[in-house]
Amino acid sequence: MYRCVQCGEPNRSTSSMGLQCDKCGSRIFVKERPNIKKELGSD
Repeated sequence: MYRCVQCGEPNRSTSSMGLQCDKCGSRIFVKERPNIKKELGSD
């Protein structure tokens, strides 16, 4: 899922070509990433 940088509206479109926010018309999006902490093991 992608989120509009300008207004924060989520966009679930699978096509990245011609992606445009339905709410504000912006074309700048960021990919939503889960907030997961990764731990590195010491070998």
